[in-house]
Amino acid sequence: MRLVFAGTPEVAVPALDALIASERHEVVAVVTRPDAPAGRGRRLVASPVAERAEEAGIEVLKPNRPRDEEFLARLREISPDCCPVVAYGALLPKVALDIPARGWVNLHFSLLPAWRGAAPVQHAVLAGDEITGASTFLIEEGLDSGPVYGTVTEEVRPTDTSGDLLTRLAFAGSGLLAATMDGIEDGTLQAAPQPADGVSLAPKLTVEDAQVDWAAPALRVDRVVRGCTPAPGAWTVFRGERLKLVAVRPLPGEDGLAPGGLAVGKNHVHAGTGSHAVELLWVQPQGKKPMRAADWARGVRIAPGERLGAADVR
Repeated sequence: MRLVFAGTPEVAVPALDALIASERHEVVAVVTRPDAPAGRGRRLVASPVAERAEEAGIEVLKPNRPRDEEFLARLREISPDCCPVVAYGALLPKVALDIPARGWVNLHFSLLPAWRGAAPVQHAVLAGDEITGASTFLIEEGLDSGPVYGTVTEEVRPTDTSGDLLTRLAFAGSGLLAATMDGIEDGTLQAAPQPADGVSLAPKLTVEDAQVDWAAPALRVDRVVRGCTPAPGAWTVFRGERLKLVAVRPLPGEDGLAPGGLAVGKNHVHAGTGSHAVELLWVQPQGKKPMRAADWARGVRIAPGERLGAADVR
């Protein structure tokens, strides 16, 4: 089939690579979000998908909105058979959905109908799911509600961050998307409607969602830190400033600390929660690079009675 691939971030690149490598299909163009400011200089930078497509000599389309008439006209000229999608980052209007003969097929990083929305991997970690996966489905106008072509499953490991899990799913899902294109092309694959039961939503996490509540159990604190890593980044407050929490470890049986209370040893920092303590492994103070929590504690010289989350953030 003639394919137009839609995607934007690094997590979409493995799927693009898999389709470029396919001997059965041709990626004739790529649709991605416009160049965006990045870095301290805030210069405009092309998306990872755009960079990969340009390396491969593939035409790149960067509409401000996918309903822009110039973009739609070019898509009609290209006349793709199918448009595979991975994390494109914009809603597709019906006028665009109707152009490819076999529709737009999305690779979504959950086992649908669970975790429909922008942050399925983060919510799977936050919820403590033991198994998640990826699904390919035919895009409709509803939110991730279209019929499903296929799935792959992936274990959520006890120490997984969202970034760890998403990386594995990106590679497992790339094979699923390529196989889905094969099945659609040869007629051996039919999409099945999603069940009505088991629907859950996964909206984008906000900075407020990533603030750690030290009155919550240690298990919840650990999930928030892992689920919000690398973005938006779990955080707390110390001496009126934000302190990013990069990694923690629950310490079953270690209690006696009030929520947010700190116990500092030569090579460790423990923090109290609503249940047992957690060990702070890596933190990142404002304006600094990530560092071991024990090194941070030595530098700030924590006084008796100081605790995390104790004051308004500046």
